[in-house]
Amino acid sequence: MGTLTSFIASVEDRAMTVGVLGLGYVGIPLALSISRAGLSVLGFDVVGSRVATLNRGESPIKHIAHADIAGLVAAGFEATDDFSRAAECDALLICVPTPLTEYRDPDLSYIVATMDSIAPHLRAGQLLSLESTTWPGTTSEVLLPYVEAAGLNVGEDFFLVYSPEREDPGNPDFETRTIPKIAGGHTPACLEAATALYGAFVDTVVPVSSTEASEMVKLLENIHRSINIGLVNEMKIVADAMGLDIFEVIDAAKTKPFGFTAYYPGPGIGGHCLPIDPFHLSWKARRYGVHTRFIELAGEVNAAMPQYVFNKTLEALNAAGKCLRGATILALGITYKRDVDDMRESPSVFVMDLFRDWGAEVAYSDPNVPTFGDLSSVTLTPEAVGSYDAVVLLTDHSDVDYVMIRDHAALLVDTRGRFRNDASVVRA
Repeated sequence: MGTLTSFIASVEDRAMTVGVLGLGYVGIPLALSISRAGLSVLGFDVVGSRVATLNRGESPIKHIAHADIAGLVAAGFEATDDFSRAAECDALLICVPTPLTEYRDPDLSYIVATMDSIAPHLRAGQLLSLESTTWPGTTSEVLLPYVEAAGLNVGEDFFLVYSPEREDPGNPDFETRTIPKIAGGHTPACLEAATALYGAFVDTVVPVSSTEASEMVKLLENIHRSINIGLVNEMKIVADAMGLDIFEVIDAAKTKPFGFTAYYPGPGIGGHCLPIDPFHLSWKARRYGVHTRFIELAGEVNAAMPQYVFNKTLEALNAAGKCLRGATILALGITYKRDVDDMRESPSVFVMDLFRDWGAEVAYSDPNVPTFGDLSSVTLTPEAVGSYDAVVLLTDHSDVDYVMIRDHAALLVDTRGRFRNDASVVRA
């Protein structure tokens, strides 16, 4: 029996072990989906405390229930920081961060470190898939040399794949199984193996012609969002200057049944994807002499939104006869999006830093973040809310009493359109 035939048979018989490398916001949902499909899962992470938490059957992430992790462990899942155990796995799925350097160039150090750890343990018959968002060519230029150095023949006795993650943390309408999975293989045999594997635990697999095409798909998805959010953030500034409610405009525009998709403004963009991923393509495009003007302009607009929120708050304080220096400000919601505990690249942090830099005393309240640096989340009571010179709504979590906030805040600044029709609230 050939290697490809044997690999597919082991998927169909649920007789294989899948290794998930990186047990974070992508890796844990992926492990859950794989396990629920009847495949054995071995998880890898360099953070010992996270490994211990998972092995106790507890979730380290707010929107993933402890019961889900307990069920995962009961089904045979194990987490480890021993990367030599990669040899036990028939498939290895890499889900590690791909941030930017201080010069906004791609930082592949997590991918390289992962490959350094597993390279001595690669063997014939395995599939290796990269799921981290990155520039087109990463799989063939960075991962392939490791496989070839191990003496393995890609497409014959080893399968190399790129299949980008498409997680949306905190979105109750989608899960890993129901989100179509893009897959590109280094060879046709690699794609066939990937389709079989992912098809075992994802409802729909969407094959593309190469790993490079698959890498570009992911970048297009996130760049599309980044540019449209940049557009609507700029439209918010224009509408505000004209005395118009941008949320009213968006809600009316989205009644058009074709040609328009609603995006909503805020204090900026955050998370591990939108502030970072577009610049992977910008960096790669420069190698081809191409200047990605739309991408970089959207990045500039979105990065400027914390300053816009700061300026609007400063104007409102001045109008109320308050000086910013020495003013007390409560940041309401500091994660990058609603109902998650993810602080990565959160624009709320940049807003808070601006207030501090100008001498304000800054506190925060967020039900999903008990502590942040040397601060602890403020319990929201009428007395607490009323004690601050300004409350700035940055992330509109669901489990907050906004009526109470409005009724007791001395000054309320809203960046999310929660108080659209209230003339007493400052829109920012």
